[in-house]
Amino acid sequence: MNENRTGKERNTLEAKMATVFAEKIKLLSTDLQKILIDDMVTAFENRLNVLNRAQTDTAF
Repeated sequence: MNENRTGKERNTLEAKMATVFAEKIKLLSTDLQKILIDDMVTAFENRLNVLNRAQTDTAF
C-alpha cells in the first residue's frame, strides 16, 4: 500500500513544513533548505506508509 502524495499535495506539504521550520533552518542556504525540507517530506511519507501497512497487517 504505497500512498505517495501527488505533486500538488507534496508541494503543499513542503510549503507547510518550510513555514513550520523556517526559524530553525534560516541559517542554511536556500539550496540546503530545499534539500532538508524534501528529505523531511520523504521521511514523513515513508513513515506514514509503514504505519498504514502495519495497521493493515494487524487488521487481518
